Amino acid sequence: MPQNVITFYTRKRCPLCEKAKELILELKEEYDFSFEEIDIDESDELTERYGIMIPVVHINGEEVAFGIINKMDIRNRLQEKT
Repeated sequence: MPQNVITFYTRKRCPLCEKAKELILELKEEYDFSFEEIDIDESDELTERYGIMIPVVHINGEEVAFGIINKMDIRNRLQEKT
């Protein structure tokens, strides 16, 4: 079965993003996924799309969470995809 890919949209100096990243990386102990971090400030398009929503989490290209990230929500989505 293909490995899940979590794409994490973030920006520097974002306390919510730092917390969310920690939660997601803790899930690596339970689930096999690759983690890709993208700084939205490096793209005008991404800044426009996600500016006030970050952090934003995609699993396999599907947006699954944004803002205050809940570890259980991400865990549940990963379970659905395995």
